[in-house]
Amino acid sequence: MNLDYLESTKKQFQYYKMLGDKTFAQLNEEAFFWQFNEDSNSIAIIVNHLSGNMLSRFTDFLTSDGEKEWRNRDAEFEVKATTKQEVLEQWEKGWDCFLEAINALTDDDLGKIVYIRNQGHTVIEALNRQLAHYPYHIGQIVMLGKMLAQQRWQSLSIPKGKSQSFNDAKFAQTQQKAHFTDEFLNQNPNEQRN
Repeated sequence: MNLDYLESTKKQFQYYKMLGDKTFAQLNEEAFFWQFNEDSNSIAIIVNHLSGNMLSRFTDFLTSDGEKEWRNRDAEFEVKATTKQEVLEQWEKGWDCFLEAINALTDDDLGKIVYIRNQGHTVIEALNRQLAHYPYHIGQIVMLGKMLAQQRWQSLSIPKGKSQSFNDAKFAQTQQKAHFTDEFLNQNPNEQRN
């Protein structure tokens, strides 16, 4: 059961990373730095925050507090990157650290206690905390991306008006035991999603 939890959790995180990746691929450089107003976050700022969080939480994940002394969370909400490429490098750096840490976990690690700001969490609780946090911000990225790409936006899930044909195709197949993220992670890249 716990190994199923780890595999399911990894797939969930990979799915949300994929949503970010596919959003970024549709945006020009200017879109990464657009802000509605000075109090709102650009995609670049959200990525900076996510990367900072991942690096802090998952560097020495099982052995040190997830809020590292070297982290400056407030600075994560200031624009640092100046190009799309720099933003993408921040994104990958955070995800590389995070994925390396969770890919090293075993069933025996799930009940261990890790600390975030000196508050104890089981590894499962710490992962669930991030499974709520990261998709929250990636949803913001997707929403901004969809607004900024406008008519050029390529759907990331079932396109509007296509639910019935999508369901018909799914129900025409034999029932399968598969996680919903498998479908999206392994989808045909030419198949349009919303």
